[in-house]
Amino acid sequence: MIGKLSGIIDSFGTDYILLDVAGVGYLVHCSPRTLQNSGQTGDVASLLIDTHVREDAINLYGFKDAIEQQWFRLLTSVQGVGARVGMSILGVCPPERLGFIIASGDKGALNQADGVGPKLALRILTELKDKAAKMDLSPVSKADGIKNSHTKNADPLPTIDNDAVSALVNLGYARGDAFQAVVQAKTKANDNDAMSLSDIIRLALKELSA
Repeated sequence: MIGKLSGIIDSFGTDYILLDVAGVGYLVHCSPRTLQNSGQTGDVASLLIDTHVREDAINLYGFKDAIEQQWFRLLTSVQGVGARVGMSILGVCPPERLGFIIASGDKGALNQADGVGPKLALRILTELKDKAAKMDLSPVSKADGIKNSHTKNADPLPTIDNDAVSALVNLGYARGDAFQAVVQAKTKANDNDAMSLSDIIRLALKELSA
């Protein structure tokens, strides 16, 4: 079982990296997020690996950090979500937003992924809602790498939602409760995009005290 690979990036495909490890080329399927943050041809890259063994193939799926790998495993635990569909979901729903998408029941966001229809989106939301609230939403540090033209669409900084959850946890609330309170606060607000961190925390505290 391969758990991690470190080597030189030989080339990129639309959904994979060919990684040269001591002269052996490993084709590793990756999400757009990981492809964008791994470097460019000739760079050294290190990827966490999930190995999927079938009768006719051995497929490797690579992740730049543990949070994306955790979400991939969680998504593929749902019946009907295979590895390719899991990667497709991660391509349209970044890990730092996926927990909030699931907690708020946003089927539309999941439907944007190839292979996810309304029924499968509902199944994902239903089966993962409780598990999503328990996921660690703390910021993920970037692995070392050279920023370049291939990574110009790199992930944004940790979201204001994550900051609000962290603040509530620091106040003594359970992470799951804080998570749900932030989702409920933003859902009830009329203008989510204009809300400041203090606004979200204030409204979430009202939810927690209700």
